[in-house]
Amino acid sequence: FNLLGKKKGVQTLLTNVGFSKAEEQNLASLLLHCAQLNNGIQQIQCIKKIMPLVEKMGQNSACDPMVKACLDILGQTYFSLGAKNPLKKVLASSLNGLPERFMTLAVQSFVCCLREELKTTDVYLYRKVLDNLASCMEDFSLGTMTLNILSSVLFLQKSLLDIQEENRKNHGNHVVQTQLMHDLLIAIKVSMMLVQKLQENIQGSLWKHHESFVWQSMCSLLKSSTNFLMDAALLQTVQTTSGLAVILFTKTMYEPAEELPSLVSDLLLGSIKHTDMPAWFVSNCGTLCVEECPDSVLLFLCHGALAMLEWKNGSMGENGEKLLLDIASVLLSLSSELKESSMATSLSRILAIWTNSAQAALVSGSPNLKIKLNGNSDIIGKLLEYIYTHWEHPLDAVRHQTKLIFKNLLQIHRTTITGSNEKSDPFFARLIKHLLSLEWHVKGKYASLGCLVECVGTENILQLDRTIPVQILDVMNDQSLAPYASDLLETMFTNHKVHFTLSFQESSWIDQWHDIWVSPLLVILCEGNHDQTTYIIDYYLPKLLKCSPDSLSYMIRILQASADANLGSRGTRGALGALMACLRTARAHGHLELSTMMSNGLVSTECIKQGLVHQHNQVCIDALGLLCETHRSTEIVSMEEMQLIQFFMMYNLNSQSPSVRQQIGSLLRKLFCRIQESSQVLYKLEQNKTKQELLENSTKRHPLGILQQYKDFMSSVCDRLFEVLFPGSSHPTRFSALTILGSVAETFSVPKGQAQVFQLDQEIDSTRVWTLIQCFASTFEEVKVLAFGLLMKLRDVAFNLQDSENLDLLFQAAIDLSTSTKPYDCVTASYLLNFLVHHKGLQHICLGKWLEHNSQMDENTSVSTLEKNTLAVIKLLLVNVEEEIFQAKKSLLQAAASFPMYGRVHCITGALQQLPFNNLTLVAEWKEMVARLILMSYKLSAVVSPVVQSSSPEGLIPMDSDSESAGRLQMILHEIQPQDTNDYFIQAKILKEHCKVESEKLADHRPMDNICTEMRGKERQTCDVTAQMVLVCCWRSMKEVSLLLGTLCKLLPSRATSEPSDGLITVEQVKNIGDYFKHHLLQSRHRGAFELAYAGFVQLTEMLSRCNSESLRKMPAQWLSGVLEEIKSCDPSSTLCATRRSAGIPFYIQALLASEPKKSKTDLLKMTMKELISLAAPLNEPPSVIPQVHALNILRALFRDTRLGENIMPYVADGIQVAILGFTSPVWAVRNSSTLLFSALITRIFGVKRGKDENSKKNRMTGREFFSRFPSLYPFLLKQLEVVTNTLNSEAEELKIHPSLFLLLLILGRLYPSPMDGTYSALSMAPFVPFIIRCGHSPVYRSREMSGQALVPFVMVNEVPHTVLSLLEGLPDSTSPCIRQNNIHGTLLQVFHLLQSYLESKQLFSLGFQQGLGDIIACVGTKLWLAKRPNPCLVTRAAYLDVLVMLSTHLGKFQKQGMPLFGFWEEMNRVISDSELMSGIPYSSAVPGLIQYLQSITKLVIEVLLVTAGPDIQSSSSPVAKKIAKPPLSIVHLLHCEFHEVRLLALEAVLLWLKQINSKQIEEEGGGVLCLLIDLEGAFLTMALKEKNLQCFCKVLEILYTMDLRNVLPKTECSIKMNPNELLTWSLNIVDITNSTEVQSIALKFASKLVIHLLQNHQQISEEVLKTWVQLLVYFCGDEQQTEMLLAAAEVLKSITSFLLINEKLILGLSDTLAMWKCVVLLLQNEDLVVRDAAAEVIQVAQSEKKSSKGTEFALRVVNAPMALDLAFGILCELLQQWGEIRAGVPILLEWLLGDSDLKRDSETSALEEDDYLFDKGEVNFWAEKLTLVRQLSKHLLQLISMTHLTLPDHGELNQLSRTALDQAQLVGHLLRVLPSTPEFSKTSEFTRLAIQNERISVCLKILNLLKSDDTCKNENPENY
Repeated sequence: FNLLGKKKGVQTLLTNVGFSKAEEQNLASLLLHCAQLNNGIQQIQCIKKIMPLVEKMGQNSACDPMVKACLDILGQTYFSLGAKNPLKKVLASSLNGLPERFMTLAVQSFVCCLREELKTTDVYLYRKVLDNLASCMEDFSLGTMTLNILSSVLFLQKSLLDIQEENRKNHGNHVVQTQLMHDLLIAIKVSMMLVQKLQENIQGSLWKHHESFVWQSMCSLLKSSTNFLMDAALLQTVQTTSGLAVILFTKTMYEPAEELPSLVSDLLLGSIKHTDMPAWFVSNCGTLCVEECPDSVLLFLCHGALAMLEWKNGSMGENGEKLLLDIASVLLSLSSELKESSMATSLSRILAIWTNSAQAALVSGSPNLKIKLNGNSDIIGKLLEYIYTHWEHPLDAVRHQTKLIFKNLLQIHRTTITGSNEKSDPFFARLIKHLLSLEWHVKGKYASLGCLVECVGTENILQLDRTIPVQILDVMNDQSLAPYASDLLETMFTNHKVHFTLSFQESSWIDQWHDIWVSPLLVILCEGNHDQTTYIIDYYLPKLLKCSPDSLSYMIRILQASADANLGSRGTRGALGALMACLRTARAHGHLELSTMMSNGLVSTECIKQGLVHQHNQVCIDALGLLCETHRSTEIVSMEEMQLIQFFMMYNLNSQSPSVRQQIGSLLRKLFCRIQESSQVLYKLEQNKTKQELLENSTKRHPLGILQQYKDFMSSVCDRLFEVLFPGSSHPTRFSALTILGSVAETFSVPKGQAQVFQLDQEIDSTRVWTLIQCFASTFEEVKVLAFGLLMKLRDVAFNLQDSENLDLLFQAAIDLSTSTKPYDCVTASYLLNFLVHHKGLQHICLGKWLEHNSQMDENTSVSTLEKNTLAVIKLLLVNVEEEIFQAKKSLLQAAASFPMYGRVHCITGALQQLPFNNLTLVAEWKEMVARLILMSYKLSAVVSPVVQSSSPEGLIPMDSDSESAGRLQMILHEIQPQDTNDYFIQAKILKEHCKVESEKLADHRPMDNICTEMRGKERQTCDVTAQMVLVCCWRSMKEVSLLLGTLCKLLPSRATSEPSDGLITVEQVKNIGDYFKHHLLQSRHRGAFELAYAGFVQLTEMLSRCNSESLRKMPAQWLSGVLEEIKSCDPSSTLCATRRSAGIPFYIQALLASEPKKSKTDLLKMTMKELISLAAPLNEPPSVIPQVHALNILRALFRDTRLGENIMPYVADGIQVAILGFTSPVWAVRNSSTLLFSALITRIFGVKRGKDENSKKNRMTGREFFSRFPSLYPFLLKQLEVVTNTLNSEAEELKIHPSLFLLLLILGRLYPSPMDGTYSALSMAPFVPFIIRCGHSPVYRSREMSGQALVPFVMVNEVPHTVLSLLEGLPDSTSPCIRQNNIHGTLLQVFHLLQSYLESKQLFSLGFQQGLGDIIACVGTKLWLAKRPNPCLVTRAAYLDVLVMLSTHLGKFQKQGMPLFGFWEEMNRVISDSELMSGIPYSSAVPGLIQYLQSITKLVIEVLLVTAGPDIQSSSSPVAKKIAKPPLSIVHLLHCEFHEVRLLALEAVLLWLKQINSKQIEEEGGGVLCLLIDLEGAFLTMALKEKNLQCFCKVLEILYTMDLRNVLPKTECSIKMNPNELLTWSLNIVDITNSTEVQSIALKFASKLVIHLLQNHQQISEEVLKTWVQLLVYFCGDEQQTEMLLAAAEVLKSITSFLLINEKLILGLSDTLAMWKCVVLLLQNEDLVVRDAAAEVIQVAQSEKKSSKGTEFALRVVNAPMALDLAFGILCELLQQWGEIRAGVPILLEWLLGDSDLKRDSETSALEEDDYLFDKGEVNFWAEKLTLVRQLSKHLLQLISMTHLTLPDHGELNQLSRTALDQAQLVGHLLRVLPSTPEFSKTSEFTRLAIQNERISVCLKILNLLKSDDTCKNENPENY
């Protein structure tokens, strides 16, 4: 803010001028004081004091030299301040109040200053002068008086020309050019301001004399503006503003004014005649007066006319109205031309401005204008067309403007119909009808409906369809639609509420409003799926509560009533979850306080507890949100809240879902902020309190007491978080704990001097620091990142707590890890080193023994610790890696096996990234270091590049040249000679003898699959090297080199310094690095290598585009043209890789193009795309296809690159054409690349496919939108289709397959018609229909299918019956002479797909619908021969049957009593009677289409059975019905069919019916289905024994499992000669012998159901069978089993819970029952969430029974796995007491506690594994935590022992256990001692396992000691654990 060196001036003034009066002295000293201040805010206050002083001065003081001097100073100050400086604004507003008597003086001072300013000649200082001119004209009366318009106009005229010239000189320098463009923009804006002032200030029209000086200046300005407008190289904003300027200047100069609109009209329409024009206009704007003006110029002129002419109150008369309409037609014609994103955005904005102008013009417009702008007029129709085309546009800005245009159009129409009734207006009615008929996935529908609601009211729309609110809520499954949907709902319910309040006096309407808007919401909240409820709570609920806060009590009342009964499940929230969500939202938005909720009984603590550990993730989050989110950030946190949060943290840190972890972190951060902020308030309260107040408020909570509670709470939170970082804790737990600790550290780090309620530093001790450092060893990088971040925040404490010996060990570990062969070890090393370099004593402690010491550096205290240490560490790493590279040159295999070099380089890059490059002190040392690093990178790259550049890098091992085996491999080497050059494609290589020499020059290559090469190195040690190890070593080395070089490039100074040598890296080095990247991207063959080289290269190119050196800036363009030339030349010796999707070439070009500045004109992109598209679609046959393949591959990469964004859209249409034409190429490589390109383009146009549904409407667009965005594709696709269909319809029978048909149908199938397709669209979809119908005649099956799907979108719903009828009529009769089955099949598929979409559409029950359906049924009947035997082709028979099945399904649903339907069913029965199913099947299964036919006819039989069994037909008295009621085939008949496909369909149908009966869905429909299932049990039992097909067998078992055993078991004797016990043995045997997990699972479930049934009915089961069953159940629960089996086990356990697991009597005996409980515990620790949740249902059953039997008021029931595990152990301990089995049970539980691991064996296998797998991440189960189980079980055991005072002094089993535990303790101690130093890092998994076992043993021994009596304790007290 400073007053910029005016201090000296003020001081000299004060000394030179004598003071006459106190006031003047005050004024001067005030200025002096102001100049001496450094703080901007104080200066502002000082300036504000000036005016009051001046006002006090007398009349005479105006002559005082002192005042004059002060005003001079103020003038100079004003002009020297920058435009954005607040002081300037304050000065201006102060001087506006200057008394009249000082005005002339002030003006003189200011005029002098301005005159000086206008003398500026340096182009780069013009900006300041322009800013000053602008500020003089903005609300500054003194400034306006000062302005000398003439000299200012002169200056502007000169500046415009100078800046333009300077811009031309600096072509290519983006930085300077951008700055100049902005200066130019300001200059044009200022000249416009000046001209407007000119009109106001110069009266009369003297200046309009053509000789006058002002006139000539004006002409010059007009000419410059016209030039800028026409100059496409300028920024778009400059051109837009020039458009405004041209119109403004012309308006100012043109006479007579009435003619101006017609002049502009002629300009826009290109119909200008030079003879009618004034000469001055032609000479200055001649370039505009041409017929073909560029589109962009027309656009900007339209904008100028709309913004600069006066549209209100009809001042321009009829000409003006004509101009308005002309502008609209010009803009609309431009909309089909301007496709580039920035232009499209401008166009939409200008159209919106047009609608505003039209509204203004209408108010006083002529009746004619009202007719022209009525909703039914042509122009409005075309504008609506524009809206429908653009409301789904990919650009946000365009969509937003489209909404505005629509809103304004409605207003325009309202204005034209004023007086008539809006609600019944046909235009609005038609719009609403159209909009409602659209699908809900059309985003434009929402905003448009919202605008219409505001016009006609919600009630009118609801009258058309009451279900709209529910429909919109259903759409909220989809996040992309949820915001739109909630906005529309808000508009609707707010409008509705207003309507009700106005219509009804009392509040009687509220219930009606609730029924419409709130009730559907509650239903969905309780039962809806996860996504839908989440989005509704996020988007809809807050808006609803804001509109009607009173509805909250209504919602809570309804939800509370069912909360206890409906707790939800893992899939639904239930009433409890919905309640939590509502309360959370209410509290967060300030509608309710938590204390109020608690005290009014809206929610209980138990209820929140149940929410906090709910199975449904989102319910937990909502319950936590209820506690953490408040409306006021200083609300005090109550004790209950703190206790509940502690409870939450016990069970929710181990969440596998990243989004849940993130939400937990952010909610707790809010809570911590609340604690922090409310504690500050409490401290203030405490300080301000007087004794009196303390006495009065002693009943309330005392501030100091609350602060102490806060401190204790935060301390306990940190304890819990550090406690869960135990050995073996899962990745989610660590992630959560570290995230939360990080936010604690952040929240409570407040500047010194403030009282702080909590500090994390004080909670830290050395073990906790060590725990955090150990987190670096995690294999998950995000854990390392978090731990590193936390340690950085705590680094002072952390270093103080670690002794030097520890640091030394850590440093040693880091250096060792940096050369490990496991890729993730070097990442650990990097974090360790980055942590250690912050330690002051690092040099003395660790580095001393590695490097000779540099004592000068120590003395130089100005160098930061970080810089000194980093330099030393990098030096050490560099020395090592240089030595290793030297060794690797001798033997790469040795290097790969013992010291892969990439780890060192990774650590170097990591260390560099921490450094603050802009303020380094040891510049010389760093320069030398950078040079060495670059050299090292090149050397390393040279060693490893032969592998990644070979033509098959994945299987190669380079052999040492001195190896004995070299000779033996020579032959293989010849065969796989890297064939990378492009002549490989032109002629095959012939092996010659002289290859031998060449192959030795290359590092020898050898193919490797699983052969291990034995290597003897220097020390003769043997190591196994696999091809994988070599490859990993090489490509990772390449990756690290690329990233290092990329990082080094950033060291080039970006500022324009005088000396380029100031940078740590020179221009020459950067150029070399660029060449290195170029070489590798164009040569590498290994994807990992070139993808990562690309990462480094991107860093380089981004730096190049910003740097100041001319030569560097031009490099990307040179490289680009170079590589395009090389591709074009297709030189046989070129080493560009033409396979592997062109390998690194696309990456190289991507990097070069993406680095172009976003705001520039993207010239490189335009040039490249033009080149590539011409290469990809060569006009004539090229000599080589390689350039074409490269071009296609590169195009694919560019279209996939998101950074090129909208800039690449203009080339999409060309891309599609290239891909479709390429698909017809005879060369496979071209076809392959074309397919890949096509796929990328489809994604680019239609978006990424999110769902699995091929036909979903998500990734589609209307034909109109598609063709208006890519107009050139319309004629192209039509032409292509025509070509294809002409080949199909040739009468000759030979097979012609047109390859591009498939792609055409793929695109067309993604389009759909919009009911909005008006009459205006030239791009109608109709011409495509006949061609698509003809595509159905293709000989290719898949093409016929595709044509069926592609036809659906092209036929409007109301056109379907007509189209279907014409297709059916086109089918031949049985007597036709020429029957072509391909054509029949294609037609039937089209009929099928059309009917399917028709029957599923919403317009089911309209009259026309039923009429149309009747016609279709009649027509289907005429061609029935196709479904019967006269048709020899089974495929078309099946297709016809599919149509019949679909009709049957839908007719069955809406069966109306009417004869035609009876007729239809009778026909169906005839088809069935005629089928082979009745008479036996004469074919073998090899006949084409047989299976398809059988499946279709079976489906038909099942449909007919269902319908004929229905009450309508069974109870009808008509003779036809009686005939139909006896179907020709029964279910049993189908079950006996020899083809398993038929049996399977029948079984599936029966299973579905059974499930419907069980879930009570069928009762309403009467017993139709029941009578179909009578007496089938025997049939299924027989079938179970005989069925050979696995799928059918599985279904039979499932049916038996679903049936009621009371009906099944009586039939076993008579149908399969088994008693129930034998059936049980049989089913257990099935589990044993089958290999199918599906069969095993269902058989176990069936057996278990039998077991329970028999036991409950007191029937005997032998001990042996029960044992087998229990063992099978235990086997099913093993960790390695498949999910299906685990879920089956969980279901079985749930079904036996109440009878066997928690029964008061031990039915199965203790050991078996406990074995089952152990199964539950195992399943609760499974890695798969679904399995854990299923197992938690066992606990739900147990807890519910406990609640109902004991009547406890609240029990946690629907809980997550960690809570369930805790409850399980609690229940188990209670049961042991209940059964009286404590003595027998406790030892078994202690065995669980100790675990059953064999430590020796484990350590041996783990050592083997570690060497075997390069990427092995240790333990398999990433979720289970052994120590969590140990801690929970021991907690419950200790409680049990203390409650029952249990002692077991001489218990044999216990003594055995003690001995085992003590032996293990000794072994663990020994194994831990033999591990190397810092085993946490070097042997992580082994160390973790031992640490876990150690804790298990010590806990077990502790409990054993409690159980023994006192005297034995003394003898066996273990010393060392």
